[in-house]
Amino acid sequence: MKVNKSTLKILAAIVWYGGFIALSLKSYKLFSEAYSLDNNVFVLTMMLFFGLFLALLKTKYIFIKSCQKNLKRIAELKEPKVWQFYRVRFFIFLVSMIGLGAYLSSLAHGNYWFLLAVGVVDMALALALLLSSFKFWK
Repeated sequence: MKVNKSTLKILAAIVWYGGFIALSLKSYKLFSEAYSLDNNVFVLTMMLFFGLFLALLKTKYIFIKSCQKNLKRIAELKEPKVWQFYRVRFFIFLVSMIGLGAYLSSLAHGNYWFLLAVGVVDMALALALLLSSFKFWK
């Protein structure tokens, strides 16, 4: 099924924003559970700032480059098909990361520091996805 390249860019962006939404909700739940175990606002605030710092690093050094590389690949497609908005290996990686994230979240339940650690990772990934998404609209 042949499509135009702008459709592929939109589909790629939808996956990017979907990841942002899912990871944002997941990190919120993890931070909420951690807060219910120990309502130390100072520690929670420091972890949120650390997550923001990680997000900025991930955005600059990983996610923007990943977006640019994928958009370049899409631009070079001769006869784009609807399933080509990402490579197959991206989807394999995505499914693996979703599984690993779910597993880590299940292990973290009831453990304050583990909940914060997984929450920070999820928050940083969510923000990096959001901050790098501007590449889809250039």
